[in-house]
Amino acid sequence: MLLAFAGISGIGKSYYKDKVVEKLNFEKVKIVTTREMRVGEKNNDDKVFLSSDELQALKDNGQIAYELDLLGNAYAYTKKELFSNKNTVFELHYDTIFDMKEICPHLRVIYLLPKDIEVTKNKLRQRHLKTEVEMQRLSEIEQHYNRVTTDENLRNMFDYVLYNNYDEESEKNVIDLVRKLMKDEGI
Repeated sequence: MLLAFAGISGIGKSYYKDKVVEKLNFEKVKIVTTREMRVGEKNNDDKVFLSSDELQALKDNGQIAYELDLLGNAYAYTKKELFSNKNTVFELHYDTIFDMKEICPHLRVIYLLPKDIEVTKNKLRQRHLKTEVEMQRLSEIEQHYNRVTTDENLRNMFDYVLYNNYDEESEKNVIDLVRKLMKDEGI
């Protein structure tokens, strides 16, 4: 099963991805990126940090299934990661949903929606990002939230929408849904 979490910055995509890995034995899809590694990140955990030349070599060798630019950095998914026979999970930027569903029709996407967008903004601020990056992300939160709440075609691309209240009940709902999906697929 290929599973993705989508939602605005600060909504808990990484948290739930890690919980699915921990509780349900999924593996993380490793996205490759040219952006700088943040404090606390580990290379080859859920991201592989590469130079632009290294990424270009992967493209030249036909190993990239999908590439995107996000806030001035290159990100790419390898064919090996997206078309694995393992249970895998990753985070998905909402702008890529249409392309990803075309490339990976078997992809299941859980969209995480906040009950209170201000709580999500505060979660983002707790990351202590560079001021410029934080301002970009806060602006993106507003734009993304407004788009997803008004664009029915976009919302319909997500297979499931769950609320994240940053509590045990939200976590239980996510894990229960993934267990149901696994059962439905005979996993």
